[in-house]
Amino acid sequence: MSWSQSITWLGTPTGGTQSWATGVSADGSVVVGGALVGGHYRAFRWTASRGMQDLGTLGGGDAIATDVSADGMVVVGTALNALEQWRAFRWTPESGIQDLGTLGGYESSAFAVSSDGFVVVGWAANEQQYHRAFRWSATTGMQNLGTLGGDTSWAYGASADGSVVVGFTFEANGRQTAFRWSAATGMQLLGALGGTFSTAEAVSADGSVVTGWSSTQQIGHYHAFRWTASTGMQDLGTLGGRWARAIAISADGTIIVGESFNAAGQQRAFRWTLTGGMEDLNQSYACLLTDGSVLHEADALSPDGRYIAGRGFNASTGQYEAFLLDTSCTSHHGDVNFDGCVDDADLLQTLLSFGNTGGCLGRTDVDCSGEIDETDLLTVLFNFGRGC
Repeated sequence: MSWSQSITWLGTPTGGTQSWATGVSADGSVVVGGALVGGHYRAFRWTASRGMQDLGTLGGGDAIATDVSADGMVVVGTALNALEQWRAFRWTPESGIQDLGTLGGYESSAFAVSSDGFVVVGWAANEQQYHRAFRWSATTGMQNLGTLGGDTSWAYGASADGSVVVGFTFEANGRQTAFRWSAATGMQLLGALGGTFSTAEAVSADGSVVTGWSSTQQIGHYHAFRWTASTGMQDLGTLGGRWARAIAISADGTIIVGESFNAAGQQRAFRWTLTGGMEDLNQSYACLLTDGSVLHEADALSPDGRYIAGRGFNASTGQYEAFLLDTSCTSHHGDVNFDGCVDDADLLQTLLSFGNTGGCLGRTDVDCSGEIDETDLLTVLFNFGRGC
């Protein structure tokens, strides 16, 4: 058995000055995003063995990857074509970068792909050059999801099979409001947290849980939210500041990540859970950031919630870079010091750590609960002498 939590800074391409991650595969082996190289944005697909692979463009000078399928083999994003128009793209190793077209206008952008890689969502311009949320598949092409009275709508997230789409739409009264769309229900408004603005960023695998951010009754305050049909829009709060944006959600809808300002006005990556609420990842994983590095945004989450990807400051290079955080913890039988024998040393280490919480507990967190408590102590006691 093993315990491992780690952060990997992905660096930048040759000549690059910064990078950021926007998507991660289910097993954490593939990360996608964008990098700034020579004044141009470049879309990348990263693996540990290959590093950052440039996905190219559609004939122009810039491209940004925004999401990746569960198996890491389909990447979507936006790229400039030869006419310097932004276009939604879908990339695979076999076909390369593919222009998904528009709804009759000049430009489009893709923000999310279904887990199987078959459905892409984003926005596209119609003939009047208004932006409309779209749902694309190889069989149906680009479908216009419309609006709810206004001129504009964007789609940011899709369920695992692509049957549910979320984003925002402008209403006839000019308000920007989060929506949830399905073929059966059409576009439904999700409301707001007392304010006049909201947008949905992501949705759970089955399409039942939506997350995003919304204005509140306090002017200038924007909070992350979690929505279900039964509870409506739940305020997830912030890290102490005025603003928090939920960006990604686990498959079961119980884990949400994003970015927030803390009480000192600093931008920090957060994770929210049903049991623990909102936590600053810089505090929870401080043991991995001993050189002064900072995690600013958590922009992607693997379906099981294990892997988190985003953007931060890598103190060792002095650059803003994409990161991959592995939050894994493997439960064990009480061999805290991993010497093959559950003995006094393991018991003492557990006792000394008793009551500690967070993401840097090491193997003393025997049951991987995020707290050193009675369960961990009893596991060591019940297995005392094992392997000795």
